[in-house]
Formats: sequence, structure tokens, C-alpha cells
Amino acid sequence: MSFDLVLDHALVPTLSEKPVSIAVQDGLIAAIGIDVGPARMREDAGFSLVLPGFVDSHIHLDKACILDRCRAEGSLAEAIGEVARLKADFSESDIHARAEATLRMAILQGTTRIRTHAEIDTRIGLRGFHALQRLKRDYAFAVDLEICVFPQEGLTNDPGAEALLVKACEEGADLVGGCPYTDTDPEEQIARIFAIARRFDLDVDFHLDFDLDPSWSHLDVVMAATELNGWQGRVAVGHVTKLSAMPREQVAAYAARLARVGVAVTVLPATDLFLMGRGRDHSVPRGVAPAHLLAEAGVTCSIATNNVMNPFTPFGDCSLNRMANLYANIAQLSRKADMALCLDMVTHQPARLMRCEGYGIAVGNPADMVVVDAKGEAEAVARIAPVLMGFKRGVKTFERPRARLLQPSGV
Repeated sequence: MSFDLVLDHALVPTLSEKPVSIAVQDGLIAAIGIDVGPARMREDAGFSLVLPGFVDSHIHLDKACILDRCRAEGSLAEAIGEVARLKADFSESDIHARAEATLRMAILQGTTRIRTHAEIDTRIGLRGFHALQRLKRDYAFAVDLEICVFPQEGLTNDPGAEALLVKACEEGADLVGGCPYTDTDPEEQIARIFAIARRFDLDVDFHLDFDLDPSWSHLDVVMAATELNGWQGRVAVGHVTKLSAMPREQVAAYAARLARVGVAVTVLPATDLFLMGRGRDHSVPRGVAPAHLLAEAGVTCSIATNNVMNPFTPFGDCSLNRMANLYANIAQLSRKADMALCLDMVTHQPARLMRCEGYGIAVGNPADMVVVDAKGEAEAVARIAPVLMGFKRGVKTFERPRARLLQPSGV
């Protein structure tokens, strides 16, 4: 038998201490071993780390790359206000072009699965959602894209927004989200979002607790609603920066309950670090939730991009490995096991959060693979090792050759 593809000299530390060859047939991993046999096409991983692709569980493609149009780069309220001012004039083609440029960046950084949030309200209507649906179809060859529709400006205080959310769900939204901190009635929004989720049998993803006041939290409301609706394992929350302002024992109590209820947490280091603590002129808090502590307690945790080149985050290149490294710096992590955990939070854990089927380098799974210029997981994060090539269902989708020093002869 001749396989469609064999990727030779692959380092997969979870499977073997030695380099292996990965054989692909009909888009699936068919064999893994030292000598898997002939193939119609062979690629060489060059004795480098092979991963099942980075997974971005939280990004906003619809409002990426608008920094040149903005007047303010400051607080969270200013960022929300800037986008609200601009998005009424966003056309579907404009959203598509900016989102496409950002999506291509993510693919070239080795991301193979993405959850993008799409703002739905009376200002933008369904234009952003429709633009992202086109991208989902057009780039299925390289990335699995799921769309979470949510009301950035609030729900109960924006008449017509709920009807638009329902319409987006009827038209094929993959899941529904919420943003209680912008609503005049946060708890009512949470209840309505769960009602929509139950109506369409969709998972839920909330933007939540995006401040540093530990005296109150909507996380309690979301966890209670998760249990009430029987949605355990189907709910995620992003930001929850309040957890960074709580003492360790309080974080531990939340971690135990999050793990028991089955609510996952996405930490967004670039945005949270940029926006939190702006009222302080010294001893500025990092404002990033301690994902590693939550993960160690059994909570499914991910590290994700959030925003790229807009007032919420005026930088970014869609590298999840860079984001894992940033988190390690913020959390002051250095052990090899901690670095490996950071990598896990941009690969396997977000895949679990998104309930991705067939994720991982294993026989029978889709042959989604990226080659990273490192020998091991900890090294990959510590050096922000570049991605060299990627495959989606066994088809090569991109390559980035190793940098090569052009050294003069005789030196």
C-alpha cells in the first residue's frame, strides 16, 4: 500500500522519544511509526516538533485591523465606544477584507481551528456574521472556523438585538455568546442567552467579569445558570480578569466550582494586560486571570488572541505560541512542565473547550498538523519557535522556510 502522504522525522513527544513518520490516507492519520512504508508524497519535518495545530478559542475577526480609523486607544469603555461609532459604517465587503487578512495571518502561524466572535446588534445587523460565513466556506481548506454571535452593546438595552441574534442562529451560527457587563440588566441577559442556546441546542461563550473589582462577580450567575439549564461542559467564559484581583484561596474556591460545573475559561493576555489597571500610576496590576492555577484544579483553560490591531489591542500577529509565551511571562512561569502547560492551553485544552472531534496526533484522527522549529514543547514556548509548515486533512496549506544566516566564506 502506498499512502497519500508521509511526514518523516517528526518529533511527537507524547508518542515517542524518537522521531517518527506519520502516514496519511484520505485525509486521516493512517499510521505512526519508524518505518510506515511508501507514499505518493513525502515531506520532511526535519527532526522538529509536530503538533495537531494551534486552536484559537476566542478572536474577533469582524473588528480586526481598524486601528487607523480610531481616535482612542485607552480604557475598555473607550474601546467599546470607538467600535460602536465605527461599525455602523462597516460594509460586509470591508469586514470580509479585514477579517480575511487576519485569518490568513492566523493560518500562517499554524492555527487550524478558530472560534470567532461576531457582534450582532442594531448598528451592524448581520453584515459581520454574513462576512464571516463566507470566510468559513472559503477557507475550510486550511482552518475550521466556528462563529459565535453575541451582543457587544448589550441585549436588554438594545431593542431589536435579540431578534437579530435569533435570526443569526436560524441562519447557522455555531454558538451564541453574551456580554453582561455592557447590559443594563446583566442577569436578565444571561438568562436570555441560555434560553436562545436551549432553543437552538448551541454552546454558550460569555465575555465576563472584565474589571478588577473582586467584591462581586457575574461568574456565580453563569455557573448557576449552567447547572439550571443542564449545560455542563458547553459553557465558556472569556477574560474573567476579576480572578486576578482575588486572593489565592478565593481563586481556588472558584476553580473547584468551575471544574465541577464544567465551565471553561479563556484568558486573553494581550487585551487583558493592555486594558486592565489603567487607573493606576504605579504598581499597575497585570490583570490576567491565573489560568495555570485553574487548569491545575481541573478547569478546561485556553489562552487566545482576542483582538488584533484595534482599540482593544493595538497590536498582534495571530501567533498563539507568542500568546502562550506572553502568558508565561505574565504568570512568572519557568519550569518545563509549566511551559508545556502553556502550550497545552493553545492546543489540546481549547480543542476540548470547543468540543473539537478527532483532535490530536493519533491514528484515525484528521491529519491536521503543524511543524514547529523546536525539539520539545517547553522549548517551543520559551523561544516562541516559528511554525515551518502546516497540513489540513493531509494537504499542505502553507510553508515558512527556516531563516538562514548567509555567512561569508572563510568566517
